[in-house]
Amino acid sequence: MTWWRRLTAATAVAGVVCALGVSGAQAAPEPGGLGSGSAVGKDPDGSTPPGGANDWACRPTPAHPRPVVLVHGTWGNQNDWDVLGPQLKAEGYCVFTLNYGRDTSSVLGALRGMYGTGDIGSSAGELAAFVDRIRAATGAAKVDLVGHSQGAVMSRQYLRFGEGTDTVGRLISLAGTNHGSTMRGVATRLPPGSTAGLSVALPPIAGVAAAQQLVGSDFIRNLNAEGDTVPGIDYTVIASTHDDASAPSEATFLQAGPGATVDNVWVQDFCATDTFDHGTLPQSPTVAYIIKKALDPSYVGTACG
Repeated sequence: MTWWRRLTAATAVAGVVCALGVSGAQAAPEPGGLGSGSAVGKDPDGSTPPGGANDWACRPTPAHPRPVVLVHGTWGNQNDWDVLGPQLKAEGYCVFTLNYGRDTSSVLGALRGMYGTGDIGSSAGELAAFVDRIRAATGAAKVDLVGHSQGAVMSRQYLRFGEGTDTVGRLISLAGTNHGSTMRGVATRLPPGSTAGLSVALPPIAGVAAAQQLVGSDFIRNLNAEGDTVPGIDYTVIASTHDDASAPSEATFLQAGPGATVDNVWVQDFCATDTFDHGTLPQSPTVAYIIKKALDPSYVGTACG
């Protein structure tokens, strides 16, 4: 079963929980992910970074002066970057990955290798500490962030409410749930008035972060209340027509505010045959091309491999 089918099962159970008043402990869904392309019991559990990542002796080069931090999504871990991480390292970047948001109070969060389930504000604090450690080790003034799904939203939380404007040059948002997720349409199919109940029923099953990313949540409203961007940051926002988290897919796009630049791009504009879905986008060759080009406009490669 794919991660998104597991997600649908999880959120559908949450909807039933909401309707029937069944506690989370009584209804345990299969695991799934708003942001992960891994599978529990099959892929690495996040205990080992991708090849070439987290080399604390790495020193940025003039060609690539900013270390790149890869930030996974909900129910994922740093091994979601096992494809892209080594590629960026081979291009000469200092590459770093982290696991964040470990919270075992939910059914899914208690599973092996499941991160990104805890409060997103707290996770942004973890990212801030990690970026500070990278800057201290490498001597770099700033880093570039690549965030997948919740990873983009959490990075934006860090930029808006943390010290990110002083420590980040570029944010690349890959299928970020920037304006909320309908949980693959589950939230929109619930009876009128049930969405609020879903936000209560979902955390014990899927974790606090999943509920915070629901369309119309207090978290999403607060994050976007003063606009989509913050001054001084360059944004690249990547969307796919095969993204089954945002509804519609272009809901991930950002609108530039004062002092910021935004480049909203479609994966299919670079490769019409790319069919990677939300959870597997970090493994897409086309996505890798777009990210490398955003990090370094002089990059020459193949967009549709």
